[in-house]
Amino acid sequence: MSNPAVISVNGERLTADPLGAAYWPARETLIVSDLHFEKGSSFARRGVMLPPYDTRATLARLEALMRAYAPRRVISLGDAFHDGEAEARIEEEDATRLEALTAAAEWLWILGNHDPAPPARFAGAGECAAEIGALVFRHEPTEGAAPGEVAGHLHPCARVVSEGRVLRRRCFASDAARLVMPAMGAFTGGLNVLDAAFAEVLPAPTAWVMGRDGVYPVAAGNLAPDAGADHARRAG
Repeated sequence: MSNPAVISVNGERLTADPLGAAYWPARETLIVSDLHFEKGSSFARRGVMLPPYDTRATLARLEALMRAYAPRRVISLGDAFHDGEAEARIEEEDATRLEALTAAAEWLWILGNHDPAPPARFAGAGECAAEIGALVFRHEPTEGAAPGEVAGHLHPCARVVSEGRVLRRRCFASDAARLVMPAMGAFTGGLNVLDAAFAEVLPAPTAWVMGRDGVYPVAAGNLAPDAGADHARRAG
């Protein structure tokens, strides 16, 4: 049984699920980010042969989340598709599964740098950003203060060193005013939350680390840079 955590963002309570999504109970809204459908087939076209099952694995996570939360609305925070031709490459079986998911709730596709236009085949509205109550949803985090912002793009990961063990996991990154979501795509990598890219967004985040069965908070002081990284530079 999973053990989700509750993260406060600008006064709103979001449930962080170990599958990499956040659920906003007050608005019956499921939030996902950086699905990167068809990344595997995109790499294969360039001669980098990856197992062609990333879309299917990501869809399975989405289906599990939809069953668990039965949301009224789903917000995808950009880069749902890895490139502009991903819709044409998706297997028909996977496309049918995604169509069923988009028919089961109201979908909002926030547009990302990999998918600057909304999908043609799959239901839902496309927006560059959306403000709903106290929260603002966009793909790329803005620099400086942005209370209520929920964004993706940076694919946050945390490196935790504890009792001689080193763990590196995807995470939700938050300072209680804003939240950067983990990437859900099966083939997406991750950027350490101490990297310089986070310095103007979340200079001292709590990393809500995704484990197999739960999401666990790790304070900034217990986070470590990646091996070989310049800590002073990456920590800003």
